[in-house]
Amino acid sequence: MSVRVEVQYTQGCPHAREFLERVRQATAAVQARVELVEVLVEDATHAGGLRFRGSPTLLINGKDLEGAPGIDGAGLGCRVYRGGLPSVESIRSAIHAATR
Repeated sequence: MSVRVEVQYTQGCPHAREFLERVRQATAAVQARVELVEVLVEDATHAGGLRFRGSPTLLINGKDLEGAPGIDGAGLGCRVYRGGLPSVESIRSAIHAATR
């Protein structure tokens, strides 16, 4: 089964680089086909079209990692995760669960 893993982020986001690296490590550890898509959210119009949850956001098969809903009228804000940025292991587990 193929899994689509999408990371949405903004230019200059202080957590984007670390988050992308964690997602890359997690996808490499999954024994399934993973389509990793990195989306640079460039402006408020783009953010609105995505119903952007803030930078960085991880969607697995279109579902937010923490179950956060999309935001109507979204802007280019930052995203704060409960407990800080998700670990490689928690990302890997979520991707693996999507393969079942």
